[in-house]
Amino acid sequence: MCGLLAGLAVASAAFPAVAMAGLAAKVGSEELQELPTELIEQASPQVTRVYASDGKTQIALMYDEFRSDVPLAKVSQNMQDAIVAAEDHKFFEHRGVDLKGVARAFVNNNQGGGKQGASTLTMQYVRMALAYSATDPQQVVDATKDTVQRKVSEMKYAVQVEKELTKQEILERYLNMAPFGNGAYGISAAGQVYFGKSPANLSVAESALLAGMVKAPTAFDPTTATGYPQALERRDYIIDNMRDLDQITAAEATAAKKVKVPKTATRPSRGCVSVAKNHWGFFCDYFYRWWLSQSAFGETSYDRERLLKNGGYRIVTTLDLDAQSDARKEITDRQSDDNRNALMLAAVEPGTGAVRALAANRKYGIDDADDPRNELSSNPDLAGKGIRGTYPNTTNPIITGSADVPGYQAGSVFKMFTMVAALETGRELDTTIYSPQRYKSGYLDSSSESCDGYYCPGNASSRESGNFTMWTAFGRSVNTYFVPLQEEIGAEKVVDVAKRFGVQFRDGDDANRANDPGQAHEWGAFTLGVSASTPLDIASAYATLAADGKYCTPTPIESITTADGTEIGAGQPDCTTATTKEVARKALDAARCPVGDRAQLGDCAGATAPQVRDVVGHPVFGKTGTTDNDKTAALVVGTRSLVVAGYLANPDWAGHTDRMSHSIVNPAVYETLADYMEGRPEEDFPTP
Repeated sequence: MCGLLAGLAVASAAFPAVAMAGLAAKVGSEELQELPTELIEQASPQVTRVYASDGKTQIALMYDEFRSDVPLAKVSQNMQDAIVAAEDHKFFEHRGVDLKGVARAFVNNNQGGGKQGASTLTMQYVRMALAYSATDPQQVVDATKDTVQRKVSEMKYAVQVEKELTKQEILERYLNMAPFGNGAYGISAAGQVYFGKSPANLSVAESALLAGMVKAPTAFDPTTATGYPQALERRDYIIDNMRDLDQITAAEATAAKKVKVPKTATRPSRGCVSVAKNHWGFFCDYFYRWWLSQSAFGETSYDRERLLKNGGYRIVTTLDLDAQSDARKEITDRQSDDNRNALMLAAVEPGTGAVRALAANRKYGIDDADDPRNELSSNPDLAGKGIRGTYPNTTNPIITGSADVPGYQAGSVFKMFTMVAALETGRELDTTIYSPQRYKSGYLDSSSESCDGYYCPGNASSRESGNFTMWTAFGRSVNTYFVPLQEEIGAEKVVDVAKRFGVQFRDGDDANRANDPGQAHEWGAFTLGVSASTPLDIASAYATLAADGKYCTPTPIESITTADGTEIGAGQPDCTTATTKEVARKALDAARCPVGDRAQLGDCAGATAPQVRDVVGHPVFGKTGTTDNDKTAALVVGTRSLVVAGYLANPDWAGHTDRMSHSIVNPAVYETLADYMEGRPEEDFPTP
């Protein structure tokens, strides 16, 4: 009842022209009587912090409001005193509503004095809590607009809050929720933004300045020309209040007033573009896109983004800082950032799907129109529309792919899928096929390069003809071995293996053929890698062999911990049996041939990248890939610990005329793997 009666007085003070009878009617309205008896408080938005796999190196901040709650014990006594001195001298005496303050405001306002609202700290806390608990914009307006209804409801809630919480709990929640301007919400953020320190170490002068800003963060912003003098005046006013309330001595007050007020604030960067200088941007973007794709975090991508930016999570990712640094170095040693052809690397851990590195000769960022290096796209159609290329800056997921970035033809790395499909149907590694220089297949082909209307691929060299096994054909990448092998077992089975091994088929035409067994059956060139894929696709596919046939969906997550310390399971290894252990081990045995290693059961007799084994210094497997006219060059190399895939391609124009060189992509891939494996014990692959 005291709260309701006080509400009448405050309403009169705020709206003296309104008749008391009308106010009484509003106070007694059914709407007010139906207010909940308890304040339903939603947690205020909290910063999500994203870390590398070491759990220490922060790689990104995700937030809408820069805020991290802290317990009152970690807030200096100076700050606690200053906010009381600034906003509510009687805070520790009243029970939510300061009746004397209400009366004083009533008299002052009706005598022409400056308007006073008589809101206690508890009432202010209620107002912020109601705004944060709102589920639609109108509720936000209702919680903050200057009306009789709002004032009286605040009083009712404030009285109830004081029954349920201690003064210290109310003060803690208030300080964590209050806005301090310049993107700082809550006392922890304010201390960092304005002084670069934790709230536990705030001095008298610093505390008074921050306490003064809560009333009007924009008006009392010391970083602006108009706000600085007002901020200084209000700070000194609060210091005097602290002295008068015996919170500090007169000498401490005098000393605090001599401290200079800072004219700058440091807003913390957020999102993935902010970490581009550390070359973490592409991995950060991969994590961000992964989060938005997870239904566990909300029904829509909007809901998921809000949860990420407001949930206060501590996220430890799979990013290996050393592997990422090594990959970036090996790339930039061979291809400059402003080269229109992209050298892209992805590194995946077998058996977990953990993505350890994503790097390219690009800076993750928005194109700068004033940067002369930002030329128009090399694609004439796009250039004619004034569209710039993806160099030197881009936010496109060129390494990991998306609906708009389906990937690139990778060439002969796809022969692995044909080998696995053949082994699954009972063929063995010593299956011998005579492979001519050019093979006329039974696949219909209407292109100008067909042989009498049939697909007729050839080999890269006249030396690649004769009898071959899977070891020798895979080692020397003999096209005319794998096309007839695919014909014999059925191309649809090869496509199915690729799907089980994680190839995404993002291109619409590719997806249609892959999902229709009839069309897939006639896909003669599939084994030669004509379907679009990404380095991440192929690194994950080959990691399946090193994991004994277990395909693990790529993941950027080691752990996700909620604000209250609860660890949730999203992002943990999600693995399925893509093929049998024996098939995987056999295919891997043949896959040792292309990269200069020795097969355990057969004879390799040649390699397309023979230097890899000696450089890496560990048992390795992998495959090179080249497309027609060298439009793409690829290499994938792996050990039992890591698989690295690299592409050299033009992300803007598949029909370009440049010739991609293995002398660029190959060493970037195997040197990255060698750097990662240095100092690790040698571990051979299981014998099939």
